Amino acid sequence: MRILFSILFFTVSTLVFSQNAQVSGTIKNKKAEALEGVAIVYRGNTTVTNAKGEYFISIPANKKTKILYTLFGYTTDSLIITPSPGEIINKNVTLTATNTLLEEVDVVSERERVEGGVDLKPRELEFNTGPLSTVEGLIKTLPGVVSRNEFSSQYSVRGGSFDENLVYVNGIEIYRPFLARSGQQEGLSFVNSDMVSNIYFSAGGFPARYGDKMSSVLDITYREPEPFGVRAQASLLGGSITAEGRTLKDRLGIITSFRYRTNKYLLGSTDVTADFQPKFTDVQTLITYQLTDEWHLEFLGNYAKNDYRVLPQTSETKFGTLNEALQLNVFFDGQEQYFYTTKFGAFKASYTPEKNVFLDFIVSGYQTEEEELTDVIGYYRLGELNNNLGSDDFGEIKDLRGEGAFQNYLRNRMDAIVGNLEHKGTWITEKGILRWGARWQHDDIQDRYKEWERIDSAGYSVPHNPSQIDSIVNGIVYFTPTDGLPLWESYDTRASVISDRVMGYFDFEKNWGKDSSIYSFIAGVRSQYWTYNKQITVSPRATFSFTPGRFKNTSWRFSTGFYHQPPFYREFRDISGSLNPDIKAQVAVHFVLAYDYQFKVANLPFKFVSEVYYKDMYDLIPYAIENVRVRYSALNNAVGYAAGIDLRINGEFVKGTESWASLSLFRVMEDIEGDGAGYIPRPTDTRFNFAIYFQDHIPNDPSFRVSLNLYLTGGFPFGAPGTERKDQVYRAPIYRRVDLGFIKVLKDEGQTKKWKFLNNFRSVWIGLEVFNLLKSRNTASYLWIRDISTSRQYAVPNYLTNRLLNLKLTIKI
Repeated sequence: MRILFSILFFTVSTLVFSQNAQVSGTIKNKKAEALEGVAIVYRGNTTVTNAKGEYFISIPANKKTKILYTLFGYTTDSLIITPSPGEIINKNVTLTATNTLLEEVDVVSERERVEGGVDLKPRELEFNTGPLSTVEGLIKTLPGVVSRNEFSSQYSVRGGSFDENLVYVNGIEIYRPFLARSGQQEGLSFVNSDMVSNIYFSAGGFPARYGDKMSSVLDITYREPEPFGVRAQASLLGGSITAEGRTLKDRLGIITSFRYRTNKYLLGSTDVTADFQPKFTDVQTLITYQLTDEWHLEFLGNYAKNDYRVLPQTSETKFGTLNEALQLNVFFDGQEQYFYTTKFGAFKASYTPEKNVFLDFIVSGYQTEEEELTDVIGYYRLGELNNNLGSDDFGEIKDLRGEGAFQNYLRNRMDAIVGNLEHKGTWITEKGILRWGARWQHDDIQDRYKEWERIDSAGYSVPHNPSQIDSIVNGIVYFTPTDGLPLWESYDTRASVISDRVMGYFDFEKNWGKDSSIYSFIAGVRSQYWTYNKQITVSPRATFSFTPGRFKNTSWRFSTGFYHQPPFYREFRDISGSLNPDIKAQVAVHFVLAYDYQFKVANLPFKFVSEVYYKDMYDLIPYAIENVRVRYSALNNAVGYAAGIDLRINGEFVKGTESWASLSLFRVMEDIEGDGAGYIPRPTDTRFNFAIYFQDHIPNDPSFRVSLNLYLTGGFPFGAPGTERKDQVYRAPIYRRVDLGFIKVLKDEGQTKKWKFLNNFRSVWIGLEVFNLLKSRNTASYLWIRDISTSRQYAVPNYLTNRLLNLKLTIKI
């Protein structure tokens, strides 16, 4: 089949180009670095170079043609030729930086201009600080992205849930564990920062070649292995070691990374005193082999084992107001155990039958085995604190408000296998770029869901079912006791889902120039069929961008389209564990208008990006969030909308490293059928988010650096358990966090140091990090304490980490 496919392309290409000539080459700067996004303008058409600086065009034979090579910040080059029929011309170009933009600065990305989104380089990760100094930690500082938990790699984008975000690595979709309840249980994310070469993120309005999710896409590209290299990192949170090399005349490349992480140090700063035993490890490898000039083979594999065990002992939480200061003391008995083991493997064969045709064939498999084994009893006392500043007992408990107990029991197990067969293709012609793809996916999910919660308040089990009066004899009341012990929650189900999905897409990109202005248009459609509910979805999408010739430092972009999200397992399992076979795909219709402006301040380049968006959503599945656990109703009984504005300004204060500030203002509302409340906030409606990612160095000494991450996020809506969504009208406090890092570069690449020992390494740096500099008491979720004697409930915050210091050492060989 592949041979026939190749013959077909060769035949078509021959017919198309027989009366034309081909021009190809590589475009670099004076440092011999490839330039991505260079516009090649010819005869009213425009194409752009890829990440390697390569381009290919076809022009009419026997006709004089002028070709322009242009990129903002560089001088324009040109070529005038009259080629013969079938002539193949190789033209390599070197562009020179102008005074408008420093050559080493890479603020502008052609992909950002055409498609939107943000392109980031791995250098942004080099000195990133915080408990989660990973790709996801960096993404959380971008506009539209909200996260209120420093333990978790999950995030919400423009009001979507955690399950509405796509993640790709080398063009292969990546999956996450299903059962994680809190951020401290998640462990390591799939993306390995030491292997990354490029990061692309879009918060909405992305093209049809990206999959069926309603909110965002994170597209990671791993780098090709170097001839030899070793990178090691160690800190109080764990460490990693990455080794790579090439052999067989550089045709075979291997990069392998081992990571270990423990949250024990972080957990020690929370209100819970316990024996924490978190151990998260993974091994990831990328093997590439250049079989021939046309065939490139690649294998990506990952094995991760995340174990989280804890024997809780006590907790003490102070909360309330100045007039009503309260303290909750809990004494625990039992243990919690969570095990998540994931295995992933993908084989990709890339075939280039012609210089302008790129074909990928992918086989991948993913398996997750997850267990939750918990049996914990907590005995609590809720007291009112003495708030009299002149009292000797200030801050001590003066009155007992209530006491009781609760018991949580879990025996949940899940085994999920996802297999994929996929083909992707790209064909570059003088008319534009055609992309297509097809994929078959097989899901096999086995689920054992067994958990219950018992609550005892003031000697009564909640819900309280009093015994029935049987008779009264001589003033003595005789009762008939109620059978069994009532539980607050109790679920016990088993489920098995085996299904198939068939999906495909195509899109076409056209770039052209007129009167020195540049226009781009991308239009496409994707579709999916799922055997479980027999639904077919069709999602057309389009993007138009314009860069005016007179104002090349500005650009405009408009994106729209349908974004269907067929449910994965969690979306069609309700709170009781029952499955809904009539579930349908959720739908969001995106409208995004963007404006980019590039400017200079003190001879430093900056870029300002603004996006106004509106998402019209229907067939929504309502859900509730507790910490990072999402629990769905499994019913398509809501409509909603998300509307807002995202702003971002970025530039380089440190050579080669960007800094930025992001601001998002938004509202996310939904109307649940039958509740009579109209539009109410969705669980992710935090209203605003402000973030800063900043890096700088001491003047005249770039070896001393500082890195700062700042987050300011609105409170999430919440309410008492067991109440309807319309009654959950409370708001959590604002999330405030500042992480600060101080870095000393002992040796940078290319340097020779007086300490001869350091010259054995490519680079060495040490860092001191201050987590939660402002010592903010941020809330992850709430524990509800019920006092049956007064019929009152208290929302006790589960606080996140306190201020901590962390040491980090990084070595490259």
